[in-house]
Amino acid sequence: MIPIVLSGGSGTRLWPVSRQQLPKQFCHILGKPLQTQTLERSFKLGQPLIVTSEDLRTMTMVNLKENNMESVEVIFEPSSRNTAPAVAIVVQHLMNHGKSKAVAGIFPSDHLIKDEKAFAAVTELAEKQALAGKVVTLGITPSYPETGYGYIQSLPETLEAAGALQAHPVKQFHEKPDLKTAQEFLASGNFSWNAGIFVFQVEKMAELFAKYQPEIWNKVKTLKADLSNLAEVYSELPSISIDYAIMEKLSSLELACIPAEFGWSDVGSWDAVTEIRTSDEFASVESKNVSVMGVDSKAYSFVGMTDVIVVDTADALLVMKKGESQKVKDIVEGFKKDRPAIIKEHRFEYRPWGYFEILKDTETFKSKVIRVNPGAQLSYQSHERREEHWTITRGSGEVVLNDQVIPVKAGTYVHIPQQAKHRMRNTGTEELEFIEVQLGTYFGEDDIKRYQDDYKRK
Repeated sequence: MIPIVLSGGSGTRLWPVSRQQLPKQFCHILGKPLQTQTLERSFKLGQPLIVTSEDLRTMTMVNLKENNMESVEVIFEPSSRNTAPAVAIVVQHLMNHGKSKAVAGIFPSDHLIKDEKAFAAVTELAEKQALAGKVVTLGITPSYPETGYGYIQSLPETLEAAGALQAHPVKQFHEKPDLKTAQEFLASGNFSWNAGIFVFQVEKMAELFAKYQPEIWNKVKTLKADLSNLAEVYSELPSISIDYAIMEKLSSLELACIPAEFGWSDVGSWDAVTEIRTSDEFASVESKNVSVMGVDSKAYSFVGMTDVIVVDTADALLVMKKGESQKVKDIVEGFKKDRPAIIKEHRFEYRPWGYFEILKDTETFKSKVIRVNPGAQLSYQSHERREEHWTITRGSGEVVLNDQVIPVKAGTYVHIPQQAKHRMRNTGTEELEFIEVQLGTYFGEDDIKRYQDDYKRK
């Protein structure tokens, strides 16, 4: 199988930890990032391929490098177009490389699967059904009447069985129901949660796009093998989900569902997280059912509080009643208008060469701690509206200042004048860390003029 990992998302429902530049699949909410877990699981099925946005290029490459997964091919979408264009593009890409007969699986990058043995058994049966010409969806056997998921209604007929697992024809997809309808679905026994996991033969999905979405497919067919015209093709595609574009249009003769239980969660809310994750430590008096996701250096305490979730980061605090966490998206919508930066980025940011964290940002100065990976270097750059003062605190390397090379180590101080060309280079075998203090009239990240860059940034 070719596992196709779809890695998108805007970081809304798990704000303030998850944000646009660091969506939940890259966050350390449940130990290893969910994307890392998804890739490790995918490698057991075959060589995975990631489809993600250009905006997540740095985070994706950092994640792959940190986990020695740089063999994974990545297709970077030039713009967001939902899941149908992403699937169509990767299907054509695989066909361009002679893999039309292969079976592919679509796996979201931000879901948790606890029982990998059970998951492997389900995907094995799904692969057999895909080779028999079916598009297969993995349904999650519901354990309660959830109103936040779509549902898949299966027919009682069994197409194929493997132990306790059975593949059934699909009668219909259902949108997120109200509570009464969800209770009826649960009582029926023929309904599964839609986890967004699909398995199919590549050429079969190509046929379905040609049949049900000819306008999309006619454009996607022009994709070149080297992806050199990807931006051009993508610009002409609509934004539509694979469910609406293809899955909901398929007949019971084309579509199968395998209901199963493998410890699945879409980790779609802070309530879901608290069911999985152990709360951070806190002190309490006459309080119960409190969960904390906090900052290591802070002491948390509660008096007379019940059914509360607290999520704390360096620049944002969220306090909510348990059972109400789906409404976080309303908070995020409000910040989009008033404080857009708070939903887009953290005070820290990963870069291809390492990491930085903003310590203080004022009208008169800005300070950061910057860490450079061994063998890496910042771009050779200059700033029009600020000077910088660098104090090395750990490691060793060299500063290039107007083409002059200055060796540096812990305790070294270097002044970077305004408009001077400069870069930091880590020539050591351990991380190089330095404190940067900026002085000037503007401290935005866009005040950078690059002359040389290992990562081809503009």
